[in-house]
Amino acid sequence: MTEAYRYLARSGGCQCGAIRFHAAELRDNPHVCYCRMCQKAMGNLFAALVGVRHHHLTWTRGEPAEFMSSDLAARGYCRDCGTPLYYRAIGGEHLSMSVGAFDDPHTIPILYQFGIEGRHPSLLHLPAIEEVGTTETNMVDEVGFIRETNHQHPDHDTERWP
Repeated sequence: MTEAYRYLARSGGCQCGAIRFHAAELRDNPHVCYCRMCQKAMGNLFAALVGVRHHHLTWTRGEPAEFMSSDLAARGYCRDCGTPLYYRAIGGEHLSMSVGAFDDPHTIPILYQFGIEGRHPSLLHLPAIEEVGTTETNMVDEVGFIRETNHQHPDHDTERWP
């Protein structure tokens, strides 16, 4: 796997657009973590994270709120919409940013897995599970209305929002 993905500057933010950020460079550690603390912080079965050194990160709109998930770590999130944005080790050199918060998450490869003790057993056989279509094919009657009434910030920087 080439490390070229690391040197592409990227932007991202929360779902409502109150928080936006710019990362000049990523660390070489894109991963998923299955530990119970990450599960609770993300409200999901795992956290997909990638490191961004403090000097490579700029908050371009708003400031995240933080929750001290332990005496060693804080979790950043949007206080308006609740989007989880990062994990921060107290005194660490970087934030572990949520891959899903980037505008182009598909360009960040997942290279490692941590917290294996918390991995949900169903995740082991995901490739074998039947795929039943896309949102557009499964929610034909709703997708147009959702698109027209969408309050989610678009996946690119905007001068103002909303």
